[in-house]
Amino acid sequence: MKTFNEKSLRTELKIDAHALGIPAGAAESFIDETLKNVQKSLATKSIITDDDLKRLVSKELKKYHVDLAYVYKNRDKII
Repeated sequence: MKTFNEKSLRTELKIDAHALGIPAGAAESFIDETLKNVQKSLATKSIITDDDLKRLVSKELKKYHVDLAYVYKNRDKII
């Protein structure tokens, strides 16, 4: 089970976006919209697992940048 920490998630996403060469302004926009939608979805849930959070964030990111969603979803995995 994971506690949703917006600040650390935002930092992770910024690092991934920078690594992909996404312009800072665009990345901020993607991240803001993603986190806003994730918070809305989490408001109805009392318990969330790491996998649930990763799946939800990846699903929202995919709307804005497919590569960023892929990198986030596969973070810490051997590819």
